[in-house]
Amino acid sequence: MVNVHEMLWIETIVEKLAIKHQVSIEEVEYVLKGRPLCRKIESGKVEGEHVYSAMGQTSTGRYLIVFFILKNQGKVMPISARDLDHKERRMYGRK
Repeated sequence: MVNVHEMLWIETIVEKLAIKHQVSIEEVEYVLKGRPLCRKIESGKVEGEHVYSAMGQTSTGRYLIVFFILKNQGKVMPISARDLDHKERRMYGRK
C-alpha cells in the first residue's frame, strides 16, 4: 500500500496520459489513494526514489496500472498509466 500525501504532476506526463492512454489525473489519483496492488519495478536513479507500479480500479470500474516514483514523505510522482492487460488482470484478481 502507498501512503500518498501529495501528488507531483509533470505537464508532459499529464498530456501523455490523456492523449496516448486516455487516462485522467482523477483516475490515477483514485487508484493510488485506494488500496492498489503495489510492487517495486526498479531502483531509481536518485537514491531512495524507486519506480513502483500500482494496479487498481477506478471509481468507474476501469482497471489501471500506474507507474510512479515514490519520493520522500509520501510524495508520489506518476510517470505513466494504462489499462491492465489480460495477464495483469489475472494477477490483480488474485490479490
